[in-house]
Amino acid sequence: MSAIDDAIIRKAFTGRGDPTVEVELILESGAIGTAIAPAGASKGKHEAQFLPTEGIDAAIDVYRRWVATELIGMNALSQGDIDSRLEEIDGTPNFSRIGGASAFATSLATAVASSNYLDIPLYRYLGGSFATAFPYPVSNVIGGGKHSRDLGPDFQEFLVIPYGAPDIYTAISTNLEIHREVGKELIKEDPTFAGGKNDEGAWTAKISTTKALDILSGIVKKKMGEKGFPIGIGIDAAPSGMWNGEKYVYRSEGKERTAREHIDLIKQLIEKYGIVYFEDPVHEEDFEGFAELRATLGDKCLIVGDDIFVTNSSRLRKGIERKAGNGIIIKVDQVGTLSRANETVKLAKENGYTIIVSHRSGDTEKELLAHIALGFQAPFIKTGIVGGERMAKLNELIRVWDLEGRAAHMANPPIH
Repeated sequence: MSAIDDAIIRKAFTGRGDPTVEVELILESGAIGTAIAPAGASKGKHEAQFLPTEGIDAAIDVYRRWVATELIGMNALSQGDIDSRLEEIDGTPNFSRIGGASAFATSLATAVASSNYLDIPLYRYLGGSFATAFPYPVSNVIGGGKHSRDLGPDFQEFLVIPYGAPDIYTAISTNLEIHREVGKELIKEDPTFAGGKNDEGAWTAKISTTKALDILSGIVKKKMGEKGFPIGIGIDAAPSGMWNGEKYVYRSEGKERTAREHIDLIKQLIEKYGIVYFEDPVHEEDFEGFAELRATLGDKCLIVGDDIFVTNSSRLRKGIERKAGNGIIIKVDQVGTLSRANETVKLAKENGYTIIVSHRSGDTEKELLAHIALGFQAPFIKTGIVGGERMAKLNELIRVWDLEGRAAHMANPPIH
């Protein structure tokens, strides 16, 4: 009854309007699982290939001819077997034949169908009885870099983390309050600011990195006084797009910095503004830079890798050997399957790396990321801040909190 009876793939769109795929699996019992693959604007060069080289039509054709027929009859409750079969069908290390989007959507649809078959929530299916520690939302308040077409700050994301909030509703509402107040302040600072937001709901204005941090830190300090619990500031620099092979190009600032100057600037910003979370501080091949920042600032600030690790266990092992960073972004679509992502999560936890389950800039209306974060027992979740595809995840966390009742509690944040 838990065998796959039909595997359907269709074209779909992300919240940014990019083409993607949705997979729907129907079990013999009648249980159904669907999932849509999100798409990132800035992708690490080591992550799974989103679509075959020939594009979306090729992805649909390949899936119907090679994948769907192989899945029919397989037991949806055997997640590992299905994920392994996807790898065998593809035959490449990065899903370049069938596309990482199809692999991800199939893997996640399998888990959704199984949870529906067993009549339990997805987060319980993924994480069991431990999935009651709720992640703190890491929210993008001011946008820059590639996400804002290089018209704002050179760094891509300026984040807030309410890591002292007593419950998930308070955590989410605190970030939204900060977002609103930052928007009001930007009107004063930038006469051309018309309330524009990027794909993730972050404000985009023609201001510098230091001005963004001045505004954000001032409002966060005020909000901490009102709320009575700590709120952290974070940055995602996304510097691989700034690195030209020799220097970091600060396009908005009109300046170039050597690797040494770039790292020194990051250290200064962390010290000056009390930044507690710094994602991708250096480019995706600079393990030494990650290691230096962890060695000098690891007790003060989470040094988090996204493009350098791309949720890949082999890349993470390399980082562990070199003591590069102490945190890792988890995006299941980067490696294609839940099984691969789970392997990386286990390796990270065993070696003291904090996991942050994350969305993509081109995300979808599906709420499933909330369940993945709970199932993986992540202390943090990145979802953006406003917009339908962002609030879908955040509102789902509120629903699950109510569902769990007294068992629900916030995670123990690895920030001091």
